[in-house]
Amino acid sequence: MGIFVIAEIGINHNGDINICKDLIDVAKDSGCNAVKFQKRDIDLVYSEDFLNSHRDSPWGTTQKDQKQALEFSYEDYLEIDNYCKKIEIEWFASAWDVNSQKFLKQFDCKYNKVASAMIVYTDLLKIIASEGKHTFISTGMSTHDDIQNAVDIFNKAGCSFELMHTVSTYPMNDKDANLNLIKTLKKTYNCNVGYSGHEVGLAISYAAVAIGISSLERHITLDRSMYGSDQSASVEPNGFHMLVGAVRKIEEAMGDGIKTISDSEREIADKLRAHL
Repeated sequence: MGIFVIAEIGINHNGDINICKDLIDVAKDSGCNAVKFQKRDIDLVYSEDFLNSHRDSPWGTTQKDQKQALEFSYEDYLEIDNYCKKIEIEWFASAWDVNSQKFLKQFDCKYNKVASAMIVYTDLLKIIASEGKHTFISTGMSTHDDIQNAVDIFNKAGCSFELMHTVSTYPMNDKDANLNLIKTLKKTYNCNVGYSGHEVGLAISYAAVAIGISSLERHITLDRSMYGSDQSASVEPNGFHMLVGAVRKIEEAMGDGIKTISDSEREIADKLRAHL
């Protein structure tokens, strides 16, 4: 299989299951392999003082109003699960706490994801690794020691994984991409490495593909001007179609690195060298 392309819906659905389905449709039509979400138990992830603090949003005036509105219920995820099965696209999610990982386990998704923010959460990593599902581990905001700890946990559990080079700024400045780190991660940890991008535009993702990534994750949105902290670092529908199409072309164009002369090239050679 080629590069595994993930459309990160995250919280860009804004708590609306219809927007969510529209995003899943775009991902499917674009040729993505999977869509991904984020799951939080807000009472575990955030303090009571934070949840009660002021934040204006379409759903109210507190952080809790906003955070609650962005979390799908069991019934919502059941609808997502059924819908993805119907149109034949994989889905999975990154859990931000132990309760959320247990919640996600009910749906028996094929994959797991460790968000960059959670790579230092050893107890959560052990639970994820114990499930034995292929796991994408994002490496933003982490040190080599953090990454080594995660790699050790998954190796000890015998759970397949790949790292994902990530820079956790939204949107990321192009100059911060440091794509050569992909090669370093491959060599250091002897594993496949993908790229989870938060930049504006597609050029850096194309470059990552040419370097030799195993997976590519980009945030997807219906409209970058929609409400939400991740929208500005996301790719709109037309852009996602371009992205996946270009990824497949680049994969094919990279070839096997063996110097040969094709049959069509021989015909040209015969014409251009006829006088020799």
